[in-house]
Amino acid sequence: MASAASSQWARLLKNQGVWVGSFTQISPAGHVQQDTPSEVALMPLNEGNTMRQTIRKRPADQPPSETVLEYSSLGRGVLFCETGAFSQGAIQRSPVSEFGAELGLIHDAERLRVALIFPKQPSLGSLTLIREHLAETDPTPRPELRVEQLVGTWVGEAETVFPDLQPPQTMATRLEIRQAGPETVSQTLNFGQGPAIQSQGQVVGSTLRFEQGSQPVTVLCLSGGASASFPTAIQPGQPFFLEAGWLIGPTLRQRLIRTYNAQGTWVSLTLVTERKL
Repeated sequence: MASAASSQWARLLKNQGVWVGSFTQISPAGHVQQDTPSEVALMPLNEGNTMRQTIRKRPADQPPSETVLEYSSLGRGVLFCETGAFSQGAIQRSPVSEFGAELGLIHDAERLRVALIFPKQPSLGSLTLIREHLAETDPTPRPELRVEQLVGTWVGEAETVFPDLQPPQTMATRLEIRQAGPETVSQTLNFGQGPAIQSQGQVVGSTLRFEQGSQPVTVLCLSGGASASFPTAIQPGQPFFLEAGWLIGPTLRQRLIRTYNAQGTWVSLTLVTERKL
């Protein structure tokens, strides 16, 4: 168990450095409400056994803020994947308290994070998109994601890690997205040897809505090649997931999926790295 915990800490260390970017507040419908320049420094201390995290924000019409955190272990709600991608958030959903999670992807000298908050209600209350790059580097310009960029066949590998730190699982993935009509896409998803999962979504502006099934899902296309997927309204007694996607280049995409079971308990975190055929 100790080795699994120490490997989690080693994955946290892949995020060290000074990350410059912004926190963008976005409405559940996908409209930008506010964009705040930010700097997040993750500095190991004590021979790498302690992490100091300093978060500085410079809102346009308010004085700058600074938050400093120091920790030498990871909370129960946090998990890291091999790349340094991570998610932190609620380990249990309750309808009477605020619920949410952050999903963070990392590629070379850039990070993309999505924070989703459900404030004591079944539908999304707020979304924050955080785009960052290491201080001494230049960010790669990426336009707002469009549904047509996702059309095609994507093949890749999924790494799933678990809150109880049981051994991770890896499996092959295949995702086919087809234009089924002027405002409709069809999606076929294969995980390993499991049965194909098929769904059909309606394109509404920069939003995709998958309405069939026990847990309807909304996908928002965001700036910087990002996407966020979440239940349109969390249905009690049904499993659900929160997902951040990142189109890093025209044929390379990462997705990070935080999965909850029918009782609302967090059960796994899956990183999918996929390439377009």
